[in-house]
Amino acid sequence: MSNPRAVDPATQLVGPEHAFPAGEAAGAPLALPAGFEAQCDELISHYPVSKRSASLPLLHLWQETFGHISPSGIEWIAKKLELQPINILELVTFYPMFRQHPVGRIQIKVCRTLSCALAGSYALCDHFRQACGTAEPDAHGIASSPDGKYAVEFVECIASCGTAPVIMINDDFHEAVTPARADALLRKYD
Repeated sequence: MSNPRAVDPATQLVGPEHAFPAGEAAGAPLALPAGFEAQCDELISHYPVSKRSASLPLLHLWQETFGHISPSGIEWIAKKLELQPINILELVTFYPMFRQHPVGRIQIKVCRTLSCALAGSYALCDHFRQACGTAEPDAHGIASSPDGKYAVEFVECIASCGTAPVIMINDDFHEAVTPARADALLRKYD
């Protein structure tokens, strides 16, 4: 693709940022875990009027299984739902909970909205970044450790303003987190 805005005929996605990772060719068979396709079929069965309605559940399942949603994941889901890849890509790029690139095994999300900010979430986020040895945040706002173990990012409201600052580590919710408690939580997840 010499023109960066050209549509890649293999993926129907626009631009070089949607190229397949090394070893992941367009149209190549994917190594899906046993039972994955059956899980997808079961999710789709909940939407008898329109398969398209299963897009979000399939995206969540893909990300839970593979850690992020790659171009081949977008293509596979689109084919499964009889859609164009752009129909899936628009969801992936719209919703902030979907990842298009790998993140750390331990994901730390620090609330940055007003109550948490006033209670010290900015200093807390800096503390996590230093304790985890992360680099500066990338273009997506995620600071990852060089070993790929940690990913630290600011997120919008986690909905516990009265117990600020609040964080999530993977899917676990933690309230009134201080730097000392942050260190104890990191040891717990280590």
